[in-house]
Amino acid sequence: MRQGGLVSPFPSAHERLADGTIDRPATDWEQRYRRTVIISDTVTTALVVGTIGEFFGVRDAANWHEKWGILAFGTQLLVLGTLAVGRAWAPAVLGQGAEEFRRLGRSLFAATVVLALGGIALTSRNIKLWIFVAIPAIALVTMTARYLLRLWLHKQRKEGRCLRPVLAAGSADTVRDLIDRTRKFPHLGWRVDAVCTTDGLGPDGDHVDGVPVVGPLADVSTHVRRDGYRVVAVTPDPHWSPDRLRRLAWNLEGSDAEMVVAPVLMEVAGPRLHVDAVLGIPLLRVSMPTFSGGPRAVKEVVDRLGAAVLLLLFAPLMALVALLVAVDSRGGAFYRQRRVGKDGREFTILKFRTMVADAHRARAGLEELNEGAGPLFKLRRDPRVTRVGAVLRRYSIDELPQLFNVLTGSMSLVGPRPPLPEESAAYGPDIRRRLLVKPGLTGLWQISGRSDLPWEEAVRLDLRYVEDWSLALDTVILWKTLRAVLHGQGAY
Repeated sequence: MRQGGLVSPFPSAHERLADGTIDRPATDWEQRYRRTVIISDTVTTALVVGTIGEFFGVRDAANWHEKWGILAFGTQLLVLGTLAVGRAWAPAVLGQGAEEFRRLGRSLFAATVVLALGGIALTSRNIKLWIFVAIPAIALVTMTARYLLRLWLHKQRKEGRCLRPVLAAGSADTVRDLIDRTRKFPHLGWRVDAVCTTDGLGPDGDHVDGVPVVGPLADVSTHVRRDGYRVVAVTPDPHWSPDRLRRLAWNLEGSDAEMVVAPVLMEVAGPRLHVDAVLGIPLLRVSMPTFSGGPRAVKEVVDRLGAAVLLLLFAPLMALVALLVAVDSRGGAFYRQRRVGKDGREFTILKFRTMVADAHRARAGLEELNEGAGPLFKLRRDPRVTRVGAVLRRYSIDELPQLFNVLTGSMSLVGPRPPLPEESAAYGPDIRRRLLVKPGLTGLWQISGRSDLPWEEAVRLDLRYVEDWSLALDTVILWKTLRAVLHGQGAY
């Protein structure tokens, strides 16, 4: 396919052939991207191993071929082997979600264990170098390379390329919701190209939100085999009985389509969701959310150590900001406010002052201009914000003093947004589940739009974090926070 006079190796849209069928070369770009990831992992591993071997091997040149060369070559083969066995190159996980990095981490940990056991068995004196230097260095370089590849892939998807063509099958309302989500988050790689409904009709005649309705639900497999869709997304509809879903899965066998069924009972994902076979019946098993135990203890340690390190790192910047705030307008450099934390306990949050002194007294006269969602009070052009304060808010610098809250244990690095007491008082039972964990300096709300989010979406993200929390999710949020802060989206 030509774009701007150039031939793109990753076609962006489908093309209808003369016989009416659709040419969908999605498999090509998926395989090419997978090969690119494999080559990237192989090259980065070889570079790290070669660099370490060359640097340390020259000190023992006499035994290089006998000792260092064998260990270097063996480490590289071991790492690549564990990546293959651990399914770190599975197309389903490449390019999205935390599972890609989770599998990469598990595979490298397995390589470390095998390398350690092998070193003990061979009584090698140099095995520590490869365990404590080589493997961590490989992890850092390969994960960085994977992330850069993912950024490139997401950029392609935002431009309409490298997308999997999807046939959505369900009720018009649930299909419309799916279409809206795929358009809102193109980096996930789905593009709904066609729809099947119960009667083969949509609310807009033969379309649902601009996507053509190609037939009834009974004809899903026929359309998949004829037009080559890569994903069949089954959304809730009374038509879908267990027998019909089973027959659809049978009819899709032999095609390139992946069948995805949206759960209808609850919005739970991540490590809490498991599939078990009980008495021959496939069941979704949802484990209870964990609010204590080993992983939570690790989170506590990471929070305290991370806050201490960041405070030392940002100390010069914080001192400069405090001076600028004090010089810009009358009042102290810091602003203290009561917020509600874990289990409803109130604490005092610290921020750099971004408004004029006694700004809370002027709020009553601005209530009718409120642009905040739900119980939040927000103004895009709040007249109380100072010149320095506007810059601090845009790049979230005003929140740096909250690292003291993290250090003292009233907040976490990652968690739901800390609400005001009056906001918390208006919470219903469902929303109060946000208070089961510590509020965070950043969270899903921070990387998803902040104040631009509708209130319902902000609540949904916070509840999703509470329900599906994991150390891997925290890592992804912290990584994405940097980009969100630099862009300043939703910060005012």
